[in-house]
Amino acid sequence: MTFVGSRVPTGLGTGLGPMPGVDPAEAVAVVSGETDFAFVPELPARGIGADPVGRAGAVLIDMPFEMIHDAYRLTSRPGSVTRRARDLLARDLDALEEHWDSNGLIDTGKLLKVQLCGPFTYSAQVELRNGHKVVRDRGARLDVVASMTDGLVEHVKELRRRLGAEVVVQLDEQQIDAVLNGSVQPLTRLDAIPPVPMSLIVQRFEEMAAAIGTPMILHGASTPQSALVRMLPSYAVTVDLSTPSTDIGKDRMAEFLDAGGVMLAGVVPTSRPAVEPRPEEIAQGLARLMDEIGMNRSVLRDNVVVTPHSGLADAAPSWAASALRIASQTAELLASDPAAL
Repeated sequence: MTFVGSRVPTGLGTGLGPMPGVDPAEAVAVVSGETDFAFVPELPARGIGADPVGRAGAVLIDMPFEMIHDAYRLTSRPGSVTRRARDLLARDLDALEEHWDSNGLIDTGKLLKVQLCGPFTYSAQVELRNGHKVVRDRGARLDVVASMTDGLVEHVKELRRRLGAEVVVQLDEQQIDAVLNGSVQPLTRLDAIPPVPMSLIVQRFEEMAAAIGTPMILHGASTPQSALVRMLPSYAVTVDLSTPSTDIGKDRMAEFLDAGGVMLAGVVPTSRPAVEPRPEEIAQGLARLMDEIGMNRSVLRDNVVVTPHSGLADAAPSWAASALRIASQTAELLASDPAAL
């Protein structure tokens, strides 16, 4: 494992957050048993309040919300949906603490990643009280960033206090491209939502990283070939490698890695394939990719974390465990002697 300062640790396998089922104790046991880079499992199958947006709302400070017409909407005071989301998150942390305590993991400095729907994706999906998306209102966007930053600071403090863990924060921003290009669905077609300038988004992300004070990961539509990612020195980035990269994409990936960027490489299938991939085959495929883009294979040890292609919420429970195990075993091969692959 390579872990330098505020940099995301490398040479390890992990998951992206979502897991199947509704039992947090079972999910925690699987994650802890199959990977040394643990994460707080997300269980969206539990419904309202457990999905990415509801879970983020549970972390926000002084920004309660409700479900109105099948959409989350900010409200003046906490209601049943806010209370449900916070209760689900509390149960998850209790299950995590109980497992760590019973297995002697508390205060060992074990790695723990927490994932949260990022502020711009949250703003693109949550409504103001007038029905407009939060992202449409500059002041409301700023409020979400500030509230999420404060909420994550407190969340990280709680995890450290309860578990003595070394915490990493992952922001999930699947809607970031829509925010950047102005294609977020508006309230009416006559009221288009303008794009948010990239420079402003970069500034907010970097401010969040500085305030939270942990290694940071950006997960979503952005990849190493994205201009946004190249402007975020404080963030590692997830990359789904389930489809071949273009020549331009490979060049940008090489630039990102050469500059010291950390890539969470999604190389393990999300659902069980007809033939289960062997860690050796996956590691060799990554080694060939590094050869193609002209990078020394040592970056596989120093700049890469191995993950499934995406979240495992829809996977069979047995495959979710297998996928995490394969990711960890692949990372072990990359960390031991990448030049020999």
